[in-house]
Amino acid sequence: MTTIELKTKIKAPMERCFLLSLSVDLHLLSTEETNERAIAGVTSGLMKLNDVVTWRAKHFGIYQNFTSKISEYDSPNYFVSEMVEGAFKKLRHQHLFEWKDNETIMTDIFVFEAPLGLLGRLFSKLILKDYMKGFLMKRNITIKKVAEGNEWEKLLKD
Repeated sequence: MTTIELKTKIKAPMERCFLLSLSVDLHLLSTEETNERAIAGVTSGLMKLNDVVTWRAKHFGIYQNFTSKISEYDSPNYFVSEMVEGAFKKLRHQHLFEWKDNETIMTDIFVFEAPLGLLGRLFSKLILKDYMKGFLMKRNITIKKVAEGNEWEKLLKD
């Protein structure tokens, strides 16, 4: 298993950061370079407990589908998204939120296992871990920018 842990400080309320992290529309903003689309399940708006979404994106030159489910949810403290179907052998992404010193500390704990045994472990170590870390960092930069600016109002409208 490979683990990536990221902490992002955001000068915005915890509840706003939590909801933006559940926004399909914000996720799509952060993944324009992979031409990611939500093609089934919740395809726009905010996700909640037991919601499922299927994403289609181009990674490593290949279009792939990835289905995830919100398996745990405690607003505004944390939620967990887990792979239901996709290229990974296993994937679990914890999203944790804490209010400290007038800012939100958003923590991602992203745990995955590639398929193909030894070959998959080698690929994870040499390429995939850094690739996924960059993917998550881009998403977090987008959440931070939107949460600290005015764009969040459009994404979180009822």
